[in-house]
Amino acid sequence: MIDLHTHTLFSDGELIPSELVRRAKVAGYQAIALTDHADFTNLDFLLEGAKKARYLEESYDIRVLAGVEITHVPPKLIPKLARMAKHAGAEIVVVHGESPVEPVAPLTNLAAAECEDVDILAHPGYITEEEAKLAADNGICLEITARYGHNVTNGHVARMAKAAGARLVVDTDTHSPDDLITREKALAVARGAGLTAEEAEKALQNSKDLLIKILKKRV
Repeated sequence: MIDLHTHTLFSDGELIPSELVRRAKVAGYQAIALTDHADFTNLDFLLEGAKKARYLEESYDIRVLAGVEITHVPPKLIPKLARMAKHAGAEIVVVHGESPVEPVAPLTNLAAAECEDVDILAHPGYITEEEAKLAADNGICLEITARYGHNVTNGHVARMAKAAGARLVVDTDTHSPDDLITREKALAVARGAGLTAEEAEKALQNSKDLLIKILKKRV
């Protein structure tokens, strides 16, 4: 399992990085991204901690990626913060999309889809085909999520992604230990969103491809 969207107690998760990473390893993870909720007030703090957590890689034989999830930031400021995050060392930038279960500002999906510094648009709710096409053009992955609530629009996201030719990934948006899943469960989540078995495997491969791209930049 490669999970590119998780949270620690540095935002609203329950675990410190070491326990989250250890539990992920026991669950069979190959890689995990620490992507706590970020805005202009805490970006540097989050990335400093996430980068330090890479010390766990050698001990546990798991890749630990330093990232953030840009959350509830005014849409017009998302490109600026995403660029700041990358310059500050973020290996992956996720944007908290327009989930139907939170009051995310309208146009957030559009702002994220237009931004080349964004890697994943998380749980984007009722994303339009036009927004999905922009994401595809900018190499941004759309997320199929295992998280309760956000996952009610997984089927819609999958349809828009397929119509627009956008890449999909499957993430957990983990906040507590019970949110971590196996690779088999990730495939089941993808199939539940309406993907074929082949498309579900491709979504997981997209996560692997993104991981490889990130690790190449470390060298």
